[in-house]
Amino acid sequence: MDFSSFMQKVRRWFRRSLWILLTAAVVFGVGYYFYRNYNLSDGSRTGMLVKVARQGVLFKTYEGQLHLTGSMMMSKQSVWDFSVQNGEVYRQLQQWEGRTVRCYYREKVQAFPWQGKTNFIVYKAEPVD
Repeated sequence: MDFSSFMQKVRRWFRRSLWILLTAAVVFGVGYYFYRNYNLSDGSRTGMLVKVARQGVLFKTYEGQLHLTGSMMMSKQSVWDFSVQNGEVYRQLQQWEGRTVRCYYREKVQAFPWQGKTNFIVYKAEPVD
């Protein structure tokens, strides 16, 4: 076996290995993206809108807090933290701050940093009279 045929085999093996690694990385990346975006649950929560703000260092996201209906004192268990992706919903919530609001949400397995700080993503809100 001469040196040039040995180098061709090494190059072929190296090229094949790179393609396998690249394919595995793409498949893993796509699977990971769908896993983190999977909805665990969806529903609604009602309470007094305590805070809604635009926050973040690298990714500016809309974050809010809802004091849940039915609890008298404001404690860690009675406050629900949520994130908002849509700017229009954020503007509506700003107008309703201090009022009773029903928020419709989707709970993600693990939200990406650009989606918000929490796994609860509010996609619709309406005031409750």
